[in-house]
Amino acid sequence: MAKRLFVTGGASGIGRAAAQLFAARGWQVGLADVNEAGLAAVAAELPAGMASTHRLDVRDRADWARALAEFAGEGGIDVLFNNAGIAVGGPFAETDPAEIDRCVAINFMGVVNGAQAGFPYLKRAPGSCLLNTASAAGIYGSAGLAIYSATKFAVRGLTEALDGEWRGEGVKVRALMPSFIDTPLLDAAVAGSNSNARERVRAAGLEFTPVERVAEAAWRAVHGDAVHTVVGKTAERMRFAARWLPGKLRAQMARGGM
Repeated sequence: MAKRLFVTGGASGIGRAAAQLFAARGWQVGLADVNEAGLAAVAAELPAGMASTHRLDVRDRADWARALAEFAGEGGIDVLFNNAGIAVGGPFAETDPAEIDRCVAINFMGVVNGAQAGFPYLKRAPGSCLLNTASAAGIYGSAGLAIYSATKFAVRGLTEALDGEWRGEGVKVRALMPSFIDTPLLDAAVAGSNSNARERVRAAGLEFTPVERVAEAAWRAVHGDAVHTVVGKTAERMRFAARWLPGKLRAQMARGGM
């Protein structure tokens, strides 16, 4: 019987790339997103019969219950990939409170909801894994990305806690911590400016990590023993600096971060 991957944010970016890789390796994939047209397009790219689509707003617990039941029925899920997220950037004091609420609801509570709803299905699948997308911004708080960084730190902490809690249940919990990825997330406008996050990343001279590399890292994370998988040069540099050069990193953030 084919193993099963359920991935949120499956209509684009990392979710799409992960779905392509896992399906190519024989996994049955459940694609979940609020973008139904995007879901259909990604499903059409995958091998025939290997994908199903599920409209899911990760903020909605009832949506989670319905989508997981549609995908797995009374069976198990080998990997639940909590990947859906949004970017919010710009000066924190100028950020619309509604955007702050939305970012926390999707980036963090969406992961919490997925973990709770998915646990019974993960328990049914031997060697299963809850995989959460964090970020390089969850390594050290990034100026200009305060609320986004905060949600990714929260995802990192939840991952560590649940990996301890669920080990005895046979469920691994892992986090991806990628550098900046050139996906629709970076189209988000930066508060207080006429630019978007993508333009800010380019102006800072930072590289984009291809989504294909992140998908391969997701495969390694699911099959490996490391709780956190750092992906891309920017994330690797931030991890090194946070440990060994914290003063330099603080000075960089004081100059405007990214």
